[in-house]
Amino acid sequence: MKRFRSIVVPALILLVLFALAVSSNLPVNAGALPQSDEQIIRGARLYDNWFEELNVQPPAGDMPLWASQTTNTRSGPDTWRCVSCHGWDYQGKDGAFSSGNNFTGFPGVFPALNNDPALAIAGSANPKHDFTEWLSSADIAALAAFIQNGTLDDNQFIEPVSRKVLNGNIENGKTKYESACAACHGADGTAMIFRMEGQDVTLGTLAVTDPWRFLHRTRFGTAAAPDMPIGLSLKWTAQDGRDVLLFAQSFPTGLPSGSQSPSLGGREETPAAQPGGPAQGFWGGLLTALGAMATSLGFAILLGVVLVGLIFILVWIVRGKK
Repeated sequence: MKRFRSIVVPALILLVLFALAVSSNLPVNAGALPQSDEQIIRGARLYDNWFEELNVQPPAGDMPLWASQTTNTRSGPDTWRCVSCHGWDYQGKDGAFSSGNNFTGFPGVFPALNNDPALAIAGSANPKHDFTEWLSSADIAALAAFIQNGTLDDNQFIEPVSRKVLNGNIENGKTKYESACAACHGADGTAMIFRMEGQDVTLGTLAVTDPWRFLHRTRFGTAAAPDMPIGLSLKWTAQDGRDVLLFAQSFPTGLPSGSQSPSLGGREETPAAQPGGPAQGFWGGLLTALGAMATSLGFAILLGVVLVGLIFILVWIVRGKK
């Protein structure tokens, strides 16, 4: 009995250590996401820019319903994007798109209430809103899943004039940003330049001028940067996302100091390079690759040590029986 314990107990201890080693060295967003989360992420990217997500050419001309409004002067591909009508805060004429260049007068999609978004996307209420020619049934289901389960109201946490996050935790935002975003965007958000409203901007510019777009894309990503770490995959809460936004609002913006109502003016070009994504440039890409290799190597070494220990135990057991 004593010999049995002396063999089994060390073996069990090593097995426990092995399990802990495996779990502790998995990446934060490792493993397949639940089906619902994958569908919501896809739906959110379709909502942002469905023809970019599907890698197809947008329909020619303006979306048929666009002619029913005269306040928003966008034209062409932008008029076919869900976000152009319903807003980055999902509340259309009742939210951040209630005035200014973005105003269309179209309603939002939040809250979804008891309506079936899939039917609306397919044009059941208005034939001019029928997207079935371009979107598959799976695409429409993903969009509906996002509208029903992925949208939320951030406006109660954002001051409408200054667009600053209210009651956020900047230290939590700093921690989350440094662990998931800084490798590509840099410590102050200036390492990556992208186009927004026809201008070259950095992450800080986006955070202060359009916090709702910042939240949408940090939660769900964008088709232009499919490898970007995103909040839903990282298991960030809604408040975590707003905390990261608050921290990003402390970054350099390139805007005139003292501006009370930050705005770039003009309109976003389509297609446009989007924020996020893998590191750009030779050195950024090299550092990212080396970091991934170092993490993998450390895990492999630890795994090897545990396996060698198990082999020694098995040899000891076999010799003991002989």
